[in-house]
Amino acid sequence: MKKISLSLMLFLAALGAQAASVNTSFSYAYSSDYNQARAGASVPLGINAAFGLEGRYVEDKFSLENGAFADPVYSIYLPIRLDLDLVKFHITPFYYFENKSDNPAFQDNSAYGIKAQLVTDLVQDEVNQLFTTAYLGVSYANQKGSLLQDGGWEDENYAQMAYTLGFLQNFFGTFVFQAAATAYQYPDGIDGVEYFRAIMDQNDLAFTQSYDVNRALGKYVLSARISRLWPEKRSSLYVGYHFAEFYTAQAQHSFLLGNTFYVTANAYVDAAYNHLQNTDGKNKRDIFFINLNIAF
Repeated sequence: MKKISLSLMLFLAALGAQAASVNTSFSYAYSSDYNQARAGASVPLGINAAFGLEGRYVEDKFSLENGAFADPVYSIYLPIRLDLDLVKFHITPFYYFENKSDNPAFQDNSAYGIKAQLVTDLVQDEVNQLFTTAYLGVSYANQKGSLLQDGGWEDENYAQMAYTLGFLQNFFGTFVFQAAATAYQYPDGIDGVEYFRAIMDQNDLAFTQSYDVNRALGKYVLSARISRLWPEKRSSLYVGYHFAEFYTAQAQHSFLLGNTFYVTANAYVDAAYNHLQNTDGKNKRDIFFINLNIAF
């Protein structure tokens, strides 16, 4: 964590003096299984681009024998945004620092990858305050982990990809509906895979309306979200849902309820409650999430 904190401070010191503004973000998520914390900053590079640095900390609360990691998991992200006339590009390379295992049945874990998203406006009617936005995401990751395949454990560098297609549509200037579908591909093959002890959170490849730490290998996720906006108060209330199927875990429902609001002219809060459960009604868990964004 000290490495990440030092990197963030150096980033702010080097770029903060050059930029017109620095946007910072701090978030924390609590559940019975995990503690999560994230901090980051981004600066504009001209009118149509921005560059950032984020660090993340995840602490597993259950034992190593149940598949957790003995030490906290640290990861770092470099979000880049480029806005052109017709399209926007969001690109985020990321890296998971090696997490050493005391269990000889498992190898040390690490991961790296990149998340890319293209966003374009299909309809933009400023007079009637109507818009339709579509986005396409393609992500890649490679994880060093322990693969249980055909009844035997092997140490593997295992690759995967995620493809996301989604859209946003507003109604009456006060409601926004979002829907997305994500499918996963495994270039190294998925046949016979029973379990993969991996370090990476699958939400780094595609956000699916959940703040859970999900390390299971997915098949697909269908998600939706509807938001009620109060533009004059700069606040919103939103409800999200996803259904996910996995190769290495049971199918899952996720229900999300959240609220965004400004506390000062340059600071706003996003607070949410996330409930997850398997389709058989077991393994229920609750997550409480809060995020603070401040512009300097």
